[in-house]
Amino acid sequence: MSQTELIRLRPRRIRLVCWVSAVLLVVVFAVIATTLTGPTGNGYGTFQRGDQLAMIGLGVLFALGVLLFTRPRVEADARGVRVRNVIGSYELPWDVVRGIRFDRGAPWAALELHDDDLLPVVALQAADEQLAVDGVRALRRLHQAHLATLAGR
Repeated sequence: MSQTELIRLRPRRIRLVCWVSAVLLVVVFAVIATTLTGPTGNGYGTFQRGDQLAMIGLGVLFALGVLLFTRPRVEADARGVRVRNVIGSYELPWDVVRGIRFDRGAPWAALELHDDDLLPVVALQAADEQLAVDGVRALRRLHQAHLATLAGR
């Protein structure tokens, strides 16, 4: 393994689900917006063009919220690991990482830190099956290479 190896991983299945869901949300809200015509249920008001545009806007906002779940990624090299989850990002040197865990039944992998904290790595999701397993193995190789470098000093 070369010292310049860079690993970049992103989840696949959730990204596909999120993009399809985002498009469907916009379409559904646009269809609902086209049906907002005429008087309201009790007849005291009428739906206006602004109401239709507001419904489409809500669809776009909800779609953007769903697309937040496409944000996770992990990058690692000989210096350390960078994790970006749905909310929050972390950059850690390998010195603070005790190990990489992917427990049976866990939804995603986690970095076990020397202070006994667990940092979730949402980019390595169980739903991605072999891609996640290969990603965890690659991270473990980099971590082991770092430990071997320390032992050689």
